[in-house]
Amino acid sequence: MARLSQARLASLNKSFEDRTPEELFRWARETFGDRLAAISAMQQSGSVVCHMISRLKLDIPVVFVDTGVMFQETLDTRDRLAKEYGLKIITLQPKLTMQEQTEQMGVLYLDVEGQKRCCHMRKVEPMAAIRGKYDALIGSLRRSDGGKRGECPVLAVDPEMNALRINPLAMMEDEPLHNYIAEHKVIVNPLHSQGFSTIGCNRCTTPVLPTEPKRAGRWRHLGPWSMYCGINPTDLDDATSQAIDLPQDLVDRILGQKTDFMI
Repeated sequence: MARLSQARLASLNKSFEDRTPEELFRWARETFGDRLAAISAMQQSGSVVCHMISRLKLDIPVVFVDTGVMFQETLDTRDRLAKEYGLKIITLQPKLTMQEQTEQMGVLYLDVEGQKRCCHMRKVEPMAAIRGKYDALIGSLRRSDGGKRGECPVLAVDPEMNALRINPLAMMEDEPLHNYIAEHKVIVNPLHSQGFSTIGCNRCTTPVLPTEPKRAGRWRHLGPWSMYCGINPTDLDDATSQAIDLPQDLVDRILGQKTDFMI
């Protein structure tokens, strides 16, 4: 195994800045083959990722974490994407139902530390079921989402999953995203048209006003210090380990050290 740090990705990330999402999708499929999956929370950016996978005929599975307290509209969106785009969507779930969790631990999401614990159990821990199955995970983070995502790199190491996160939409601004959705009639979560700029669990997500930040509706009752669930490594504090271990030949392919593959 070889150590791949975030620092070693700096040059490649810089070279990817002028690549299109489609080029990055194809690079990912060529580089990782069947050891590649996508992650979607069934929000509009995730729907675009799903549409591109289908349109480009990449045959990449999509992982969805059902926390057990998702909006019905989110589950319906998942089902439509699977059926109409011909996608294989893998649904992961936490060990405990929300009722079982509440009976054992109380209502966790009413304070900041409890929210972090709840999100970790219901969003992060279910991902352990696929740890080791994939070397790379395609996400839908965009810099225009703001906050900690304002400087989101195309490639980011994910120590908890020991995988590379790939964000092909990182450079896509809001207008091109909405234009793509309109042009291709992309299936999107209907909650977006009902005032929800971002969509998570039904316990902790509300609509936002036009004058508010996009993520103002996430954990609104806890204030601005609780804005992320922890499932995306680039949302975490800088203290998070910034390296993963992958086979040497795969690291060589990622960094282009022993191949002539160009996108």
